[in-house]
Amino acid sequence: MKQRLGCSIGTFFLCVFITSLFFPIIAKADVGPKPCVFITFENMGEETCYGTLLSESSSKGPASAWDGDAAHVDIGNLDRDIWEAFAYYQDVDGYYFLQEAWLCSESKRLSWTYYPPDPFKILLYYPETDTFAVSGICERYAFDSYFSVDMSGVDPDAAGTQEPVLIAKKSYDYTGEVVSLIIRTVLTIVLEMGIALLFGFRQKRQLTLIAWVNIVTQVILNVRLNIVNYNRGFLAFLVFYFCDEAIVFLIEAVLYGILLRRISEKPVPVWKTFLYALAANVASFLCGIRLAVYIPSIF
Repeated sequence: MKQRLGCSIGTFFLCVFITSLFFPIIAKADVGPKPCVFITFENMGEETCYGTLLSESSSKGPASAWDGDAAHVDIGNLDRDIWEAFAYYQDVDGYYFLQEAWLCSESKRLSWTYYPPDPFKILLYYPETDTFAVSGICERYAFDSYFSVDMSGVDPDAAGTQEPVLIAKKSYDYTGEVVSLIIRTVLTIVLEMGIALLFGFRQKRQLTLIAWVNIVTQVILNVRLNIVNYNRGFLAFLVFYFCDEAIVFLIEAVLYGILLRRISEKPVPVWKTFLYALAANVASFLCGIRLAVYIPSIF
């Protein structure tokens, strides 16, 4: 008995040590990701086009509007004439140019990934015709907000009006999020079932119980994490993931300690059910972190 207890304690500290090896992965994401706005311009022509987001306030994060002082000019990677076109643009609603703009005609995208303004307007500038195209007022709806603009009806030669001609539509990939949720849940359940076999839980009733417990806990966990990621972003996802996984471990440890021992044909020591719950949840947590950090396409 002492030998088994010592083995379980040693395994516990081994799991803690292995988990600590993954902390640099978490810390790497702990640089404080900020809300982002991503805009895709569909059916955009080949005319040279620069884009920015106009802000309701004169500053947002490190970006700020030009106050007329030559010492506060922030051209960045823009040509002087492009910066001046945006800087002297007068919006009818009084929205500000925050001295941040990008060439959009090559990538057909505009990505503001660090303190984007909110609310905002999309403003495009065509230097070849010295004309602008502007949108109505838009607002972020998620931590990472995706929009699409159909440019098929926008004529750069006739875009020099203050009237909104760009129509931004929300384009968050909800289908991809659902697929991601299903993939994470299925992989976690398969992983924990495999670990159950390694621990010698091979009776049909044992595996059925473990499967149902995992289905319930993992579905609730992953739905909750998807909601957190949608509203608060990846850093909050990591924090909630760690805390929620600890709660799931405690719930499963109690359930297995009671139910697995009750339905098993042979006596099952409490330490074994506890160690299984610990190993299974540590493995699923590390697997989830790996998926989130290194395979963001299914995150």
